[in-house]
Amino acid sequence: MRILITGANRGLGLALTTKACARGHQVFAGVRSAESSAERILALSTQFPEQIKILSLDVTNENSVRYASEQVSSQMSSLDVIINSAAILLGREQKLAQLDFVQVQQSFQTNLFGPMIILKYFLPLLKKGKHQAVVNISSEAGSVAGAYGGDYSYALSKAALNMFSAQLRQELKPEGVLVHAVHPGWIRTDMGGDHAPGNATESANGILDIIERKIEAENEALFIDHKGKAISI
Repeated sequence: MRILITGANRGLGLALTTKACARGHQVFAGVRSAESSAERILALSTQFPEQIKILSLDVTNENSVRYASEQVSSQMSSLDVIINSAAILLGREQKLAQLDFVQVQQSFQTNLFGPMIILKYFLPLLKKGKHQAVVNISSEAGSVAGAYGGDYSYALSKAALNMFSAQLRQELKPEGVLVHAVHPGWIRTDMGGDHAPGNATESANGILDIIERKIEAENEALFIDHKGKAISI
């Protein structure tokens, strides 16, 4: 498969890129800039020189995404999978009275508008692929049913991402494109912290099993965890 992964230079995005290459897939690894914690992704591209192409891709910048899509189009006629993994977590301890609305805007720009821009420009390539899938990396924090009165910027942006995923699923349903919002679990990454119980590699393997159709979503659910279990949206 030909897979585009955003936020590929760290955390879950790096784990997804690593495991996708190990499974023999070709990966377009989107990183915000060459200086953006790129050491590990550069090492990975040396390990898998025929399978990984590093893309300069800032999901908050429409021109950057447009240019990246043009680069991919010049090299490939199609994509099979898009995984929107790039995300930020800001203002974690803030309650409503302390909420920084600049951080709210930044969160929506990356966590919601980013995936929307990616799909806007890369969808034509995806429609030409095989066994196509879109995975938007979400979070249980974005579950309205599980709202807990915290992480406003992150939770609200992920809830909106779930809605975008639902809209996208309906738009692409006639063409047979698999669309999921996936909660990867609380995993040990820069975002999740060292005390998280989950492992990024395990979550990455589960997500790849989903796009490879080795795991099917419970009851055809839109919002699932990395094992395909449905989560209340």
